[in-house]
Amino acid sequence: MTDPRRPRVLVLTHRVPFPPDKGDRIRTYHILKWLSSRALIDLVCLADEPVDEPTLAGLNGLCNRFEVIPHQGLGRWARALWSFARGGTVSEGVFDSPALRSLINRWAKTHDYDAVLASASSLVPYLRQGPLREIPAVIDLVDVDSQKWLDYAGKGLKPMDWVYRAEGRRLRRVEREIAGWARALTLVSEAETSLYRESCGVEVGPVHAISNGVDFHYYHPDAASSSESDSSKNCVFVGALDYRPNVDGAVWFCREVWQEIRRRVPEATLSLVGRRPVPAVQRLATECPGVVLVGQVPDVRPFVAKAALAVVPLRLARGVQNKVLEALAMRKAVISSPQAVAGVKAVRGRDLLVASSPEEWAESVSGLLGNPVRRTELGHAGRRYVEENHCWETCLNPFGPLFGFQEEPVEALSTSGA
Repeated sequence: MTDPRRPRVLVLTHRVPFPPDKGDRIRTYHILKWLSSRALIDLVCLADEPVDEPTLAGLNGLCNRFEVIPHQGLGRWARALWSFARGGTVSEGVFDSPALRSLINRWAKTHDYDAVLASASSLVPYLRQGPLREIPAVIDLVDVDSQKWLDYAGKGLKPMDWVYRAEGRRLRRVEREIAGWARALTLVSEAETSLYRESCGVEVGPVHAISNGVDFHYYHPDAASSSESDSSKNCVFVGALDYRPNVDGAVWFCREVWQEIRRRVPEATLSLVGRRPVPAVQRLATECPGVVLVGQVPDVRPFVAKAALAVVPLRLARGVQNKVLEALAMRKAVISSPQAVAGVKAVRGRDLLVASSPEEWAESVSGLLGNPVRRTELGHAGRRYVEENHCWETCLNPFGPLFGFQEEPVEALSTSGA
């Protein structure tokens, strides 16, 4: 039976938000967990890969009801091309699903929703059709996605740079229009909020910064055994190795920086940890001495725990990088590019180090590899920073007024793990 004390919220996600093991899944999962203690959640999500029983069980623990819509095959790419050819965005076309539209219409006709939450701008068309037009909408943009595509074009990634540029411009139009009708837009940091206001020309409106948290109980220094000693010379890079910003960062770091680090610290090693490494990443292990391709693992924590430090050399980065927060939570010294930490308020030089040029990277990495005391200082400061600034419950509480929730959550439908 449903609880009449609770508002009912329809949540649309462009990917299955479980398990919380990467990027958008992590944020969406924790938002769902936060919502589940305050509202009845009906979740419908698209799935671009098979969904197993543990995933279904995890979602069942968070939702009043949910439906997973398979979304694979050539049909979605045909719709993407058709959308682009008609002057729309590839993103909207890729996530266009007749089955999802049909299900939304059925649910909206049989239930009175108090609000609807969409996990990305690519789902906006669903909110402007049929019965959802009349329901207050919150769109979690997370990042200014249009800028990501414009950044891709700016890197001269031919022959697709003209497509990236067109996609960025068209997405910017979509982002600008949302502010005229949505109840609220949320982004992951003040930096992204400022960028949105500036790039979309929205000086006032329903735009809010709601940061990411980190599960600092799961990502804890004691959660995985560490073999690090003062002589440890291992660096680690964690991230999906089929995602363009991670691929670009790993390739740039290995080819432009790593040789100099090895010249200074001959025994230095670099572990690349992440799912689905593309050929460009796979080649790094044979082309660059000391680089080890670990690939996909069930748990990244042991690889972070045994490393002397974590590197995040992203040149294409938006918002808040979970890999940064997770490494800090595990009390690891972190060296990052400026782009990868633009969305966090950690103090440079106290909580983590920032490097831009190959020379700065080589100096910072080789210096820390030879200075275990400094690594320890940075690790403890970084852990304190996430404990004080990135608790999920505290970070997500600003969603409350956007949905009109009471301040104190009611008892959740059921308990669910982190």
